[in-house]
Amino acid sequence: MNAKSAISKEIFAPHDERMLGAVQVKRRTKKKIPFLATGGQGEYLTYICLSVTNKKPAQASITKVKQFEGSTSFVRRTQWMLEQLRQVNGIDPNRDSPEFDLLFENAFDQWVANTASEKCTFFQVLHHTCQRYLTDKKPEFINCQSKIMGGNSILHSAADSVTSAVQKASQALNERGERLGRAEEKTEELKNSAQQFAETAHKVRFR
Repeated sequence: MNAKSAISKEIFAPHDERMLGAVQVKRRTKKKIPFLATGGQGEYLTYICLSVTNKKPAQASITKVKQFEGSTSFVRRTQWMLEQLRQVNGIDPNRDSPEFDLLFENAFDQWVANTASEKCTFFQVLHHTCQRYLTDKKPEFINCQSKIMGGNSILHSAADSVTSAVQKASQALNERGERLGRAEEKTEELKNSAQQFAETAHKVRFR
């Protein structure tokens, strides 16, 4: 089981939540934390997770989850309701970049994703979730590549791919049907010609 599947099962499933997406991150600017309850800061992995409750009305949230060195379990840290998200900054709209900022009502974090593609996938899911679950006060997405927004999300792309595949299959069947139809017509013409030739040959033979 990979880390994201384990987080979903360990952190969100027990609270009747579904994890929609997650991105592994590191801070671009480290915070100075002199002491933690564990006896020191230590090494850890950080994940920013997007989840939604299974109960209606559904409530979406963003949660910071950590895994400390030497531990196989995950720890839920700060959690924000999606309504508290004010701005999502992709840093550079002209290239694939792993850096991004998240601005909440009471917090501001600067992150670097594990990879640019992982950040892109998380942003696509985040943008789609905001459109679906927030009726007003949607966060502002700035400095983001166009493929993240609107109809270019992975969800829409998947639907477009299916639609395209169906259209291509339908077109292929139609073209095949036309070819078969033309072949049948040609066969019928050859059959008629052969029959006419046979009848003519028969008449000439017995004339």
